[in-house]
Amino acid sequence: MIKVSGLTKDYGSRRAVHNLNFDAQQGEIVGFLGPNGAGKTTTMRILTGYMPPTDGEAIVAGYDVVEESLEVRKRVGYLPESVPLYYDMVVADYLKYMGELRRVPNVDDRVDEVLDMVGLIDRANGYVGNLSKGMKQRIGLAQALLHRPEVLILDEPTIGLDPGQVVEVRELIREIGKERTVLLSTHLLNEAQNLCDRVLIINKGKIVAEDTTENLQARLLGAERVVVRVRGEADELADSIKSVKGVRKVETLADGGVEFEFASGKDLRPEVAKQVIKDGYDLLELRPLGMSLEEIFLELTNNEGKK
Repeated sequence: MIKVSGLTKDYGSRRAVHNLNFDAQQGEIVGFLGPNGAGKTTTMRILTGYMPPTDGEAIVAGYDVVEESLEVRKRVGYLPESVPLYYDMVVADYLKYMGELRRVPNVDDRVDEVLDMVGLIDRANGYVGNLSKGMKQRIGLAQALLHRPEVLILDEPTIGLDPGQVVEVRELIREIGKERTVLLSTHLLNEAQNLCDRVLIINKGKIVAEDTTENLQARLLGAERVVVRVRGEADELADSIKSVKGVRKVETLADGGVEFEFASGKDLRPEVAKQVIKDGYDLLELRPLGMSLEEIFLELTNNEGKK
């Protein structure tokens, strides 16, 4: 569990993080999004005990990050964006060393477990320095998981991975997130949209939005958008849809489909489907369209920047 209240961090005269308030519960994956320099990494470093805040409070796994920093570190797994590794060590030896520092019981067995989890069991006897960037990233994830942390904080966990590895790591994070608290930052907006239960969008050190992507879409649009496609010619399809009470902003698409909008709170799709079929069309598709997380992100950060 993570609970942050009034968290602030100053670097001299520059305020990097300003009065952050948020939480993340057990069994929840929370995405931390923002442009470069927004304060994501600074916040993560505070939560892991790497640096103290200037003001405010952060409770991680039930312990204060300032007053009980060692207790927090025992319960947090941290994967920084740039993974610190010993390149002249064998992979298994490095993880065993890290496990011994954390006093992990049955450390040899646990090393084998995490290597299997991150798909590197066949690289256990290779040197860290000889591995690809993506494999080094997975070693970093393995060390973050070694001590079975209650809270996992991941800064760009899939950076440097090939597409196949990205899928594997995402699945691993989903499994971890069923039992633990996971806070992750990412520049891959589709990753956050597909992986996270909630997203926090931070800009210039302040949280500008916190919600599920679906709720953010509804808040920004204030309406539902739907695309309709039918079999064959659809010259008068737009007119058919316009005849349904409550439908607005009907637009014919280049591929022959029609997009329309209606106010949030009343789903007009059944009425539209009935009307389309009544007018003699074979209905092939009636699909809701939401804003992508990228559109939400740009809308919120651009508006914040104009204030």
